[in-house]
Amino acid sequence: MSDTLTASGLVSAEWLAEHLGDDDLVVIEVSEGRQDSGVTSYADGHIPGAVEFLWYRDFVQRLTRDLATAEQITELAQSAGIDPDSKVVLYGDGNNWFAAYGAWVLRYYGLDVALLDGGRYKWEKADGRELTTEVPAPARGTWVSPGPDASIRAFKDEVLQVSLGERDGVIIDIRGVPEYQGEIGVAPGFGGEAAAKWGHIPGAFNFPWGGNVKVPNDGGDGTFKDVEAIRARYAEQGIDGSKPIYVYCRIGERASHTWFALTQLLGYDAKVYDGSWTEWGNSVGTPVANPTLEKSGGFSGLWGGN
Repeated sequence: MSDTLTASGLVSAEWLAEHLGDDDLVVIEVSEGRQDSGVTSYADGHIPGAVEFLWYRDFVQRLTRDLATAEQITELAQSAGIDPDSKVVLYGDGNNWFAAYGAWVLRYYGLDVALLDGGRYKWEKADGRELTTEVPAPARGTWVSPGPDASIRAFKDEVLQVSLGERDGVIIDIRGVPEYQGEIGVAPGFGGEAAAKWGHIPGAFNFPWGGNVKVPNDGGDGTFKDVEAIRARYAEQGIDGSKPIYVYCRIGERASHTWFALTQLLGYDAKVYDGSWTEWGNSVGTPVANPTLEKSGGFSGLWGGN
C-alpha cells in the first residue's frame, strides 16, 4: 500500500473524498446487504467509482466452505481493475464486518488493502457524502496473487493445540455472550451457521467484536475507537500481544474485524480461525466449554450434560 495511506491500514472519509479521482485508486464495497442494515444498498447508491464484491460469491468456495483460490482472487482483483501499484480501499455496512473479512481474504492472498474507517455508515449517514447508482466498468488490471500468507490464517488442529496447552497462544471468541456461554447455539436468524455443540473453545476469552467500534446505535459514527482504548480493553484480561492470538466467530467474518484491529491498529500477531464455531462445534472430538450445561443444539440432553 502506498505510503500516502495511513500505516494503520485505515483511511478516513475525508481522505477518500479527496482522492476519489485518483487514477490508481480502486474502491470496493463488501456489504452483508441486509434490509435492516439502516444504510443504502449498493444498487440504490454507493461511493462513486466503487465496485461491488459479494462475500458469499467472491471470497469463498460455497460447496467446500473453503476460501477462494489464489487464481480466483487474482481474477476477481483484475476484474476490478487492480494493478500492482493500485491503492485499494474497502468499505461496507455493519460497521465494516464484511469489508474487514474481504480485507483479510485479500491480504491472505497478498493484496495490500485498507479499510475506510467507519465504512458505509460514516460516509453516508454520519457525513452525508455523495452516492451514485452508476456501476463502473474498470479496465482490466494486472495484479497477480503471490499465493497465500499462512501467517494470518489458522486451522482447527493448530487452534486445538493452543487450547490443550501444546502450543503458545491466546484464543479470542468474538461472538456474543449467550453463544460464548452456551446459552444458545446460534443467534436468531442465523440457523445456517448452527452447530451441534454449544459453548466455546476451552480457554478462549470472550471479546464481542463490536466493542472496538463507536457503534451507531450508541450515537457513534461507526469508526474504530481510540487505539489506546482498544489496547486497554484486551490488556484488562492480560492480552498484550506477547503471545500469538487466534480469533474466531461463527464463520470467520466478524473475527476478521477483530483481527484487523489487533494486527493493523495494535500491531499484534494474530490469525483468523475461519473454520470458527461452525467447524469446531460440529466436529467429533473437539473439546467444548459450556458454563450453562443446559442445552446442546438439536441434541438437548445428549451432549449438553443433562
